[in-house]
Amino acid sequence: MDCYAVGDTADVAKTVSEYDIYAFAGIVGDFYAVHLNEEFAKTTRFEKRIAQGCLSVGFLSTVMGYMAAKAPNPGAVSHRYDITFQAPVYIGDTVTARLELRQKDEERNTCIFTATVTNQDGTVVASGDTYLKVL
Repeated sequence: MDCYAVGDTADVAKTVSEYDIYAFAGIVGDFYAVHLNEEFAKTTRFEKRIAQGCLSVGFLSTVMGYMAAKAPNPGAVSHRYDITFQAPVYIGDTVTARLELRQKDEERNTCIFTATVTNQDGTVVASGDTYLKVL
């Protein structure tokens, strides 16, 4: 666990495309109309199509992979995500997924990160905690 220090951060940014939403739907089977049907989405409070919430969790998972790669062999794995979705992500939004190491639990070989996903305007679209288990 010496490879991690409280306050360590990592992030990744990505502009969400229509392809991302369709590909994610195909992979996980989330074909809900608010993601794929513009006419239906117009009738919702979002007024246009939105990305699946778990796509934001996927971006956090990417950042968690960067953090896991810092661990010496045999490595580390993410094992828990406690995330709340706070705002929609629209096609064309650029989101930044960021982790900051908040706490190290040496006894359990676990790092606890504060997780945030923000859009290009700085609006938090998802936040919570993620947990990395050092093997």
